Amino acid sequence: MNIGQASELSGIPSKTIRYYESIGLIPAPARTDSGYRDYSNPEIETMRFIQRARNLGFAIKDVCELLDLWHDHNRTSAQVKSLTQRHIAEIESKVKELERMRNTLAMLSEKCHGNDRPECPILEDLASLNFGN
Repeated sequence: MNIGQASELSGIPSKTIRYYESIGLIPAPARTDSGYRDYSNPEIETMRFIQRARNLGFAIKDVCELLDLWHDHNRTSAQVKSLTQRHIAEIESKVKELERMRNTLAMLSEKCHGNDRPECPILEDLASLNFGN
């Protein structure tokens, strides 16, 4: 199947498929006599695996590791779980940072009168050197 069909079946845009090939995440497929990419079902399965992992927020480096583990029948589930728990910790850290950002913005928004006057605590805070909040 061609790259458009592979894109449709995997949910990965054609441009991204080409990028994944260029970095070695997806092996270069066979080519037709006219030079077009010709993807097989196992390659589509790999693309779907990658897309699912990316949708769960795994970094390319981690997706590479997950692919290696997926193909390694001597792997242990402990290896997969460890990588996943590391990713969960990263997500939790990001969630905390987003909560801090939301709380700061909510506090600044409450302080702003939102009227026709030029004074604005939001802009004053952004202009300050207060990096701790």
